Amino acid sequence: MMKIIGWVLAVVLFIGVGFYSTTVFAYHSSKELFNFPVPKHAELVEESTQGKTYEWPHVSEEHGIPVAYEVVLKVNGWEKGQREGASVYYIKGNHQIDVISHTDLLTLRKIK
Repeated sequence: MMKIIGWVLAVVLFIGVGFYSTTVFAYHSSKELFNFPVPKHAELVEESTQGKTYEWPHVSEEHGIPVAYEVVLKVNGWEKGQREGASVYYIKGNHQIDVISHTDLLTLRKIK
């Protein structure tokens, strides 16, 4: 019985470490966007003084951003705010970022 419990704990630990490493290390902080986490594999397609647009196949207008990205935002202190269609506001202190998800496009805009 103890052997089975040991194997179950080892598998759960392995899955937990795998999930943690794939979520935390898959994002980097953007200094221009108040250190908001940005997917490392997203390709920058447009940039302005207000924000950036990335091509990233993991987002869609219907489903928004992936759950793993939401977890990373939460871990980094960004709280989910108001939602308006494909746009979701994230707030951390005095800073606010508008996350707009379209099919294969992620737009991050500074609000304040």
